[in-house]
Amino acid sequence: MKVLGNSLHIANSGKLIARSSKTPSPGGIVFNSDKTKIGKVSYVFGPTKSPYVSIKLFKSANLDKIKRNYGEKLFVSRPKSKKPRKRRVKTRNKK
Repeated sequence: MKVLGNSLHIANSGKLIARSSKTPSPGGIVFNSDKTKIGKVSYVFGPTKSPYVSIKLFKSANLDKIKRNYGEKLFVSRPKSKKPRKRRVKTRNKK
């Protein structure tokens, strides 16, 4: 896990906004300082040196705890890479 940045506030859309020092990859799982999953990186915007990150919160995330701990350090893990599917080859029956 890598440090994502600090939480700033919850937007009107219900997403958590954080300030980051590096650009994270969309789809990464976000953890708080207690190492509990709180959401997923949905959008990265702003300046390239210190972008803002929009985090879609999981339903299991405790909103009261997040609101009380603005400025808390957040961590991100890499999103799971999808394995390429193998192409199925049709075989013909030889007689």
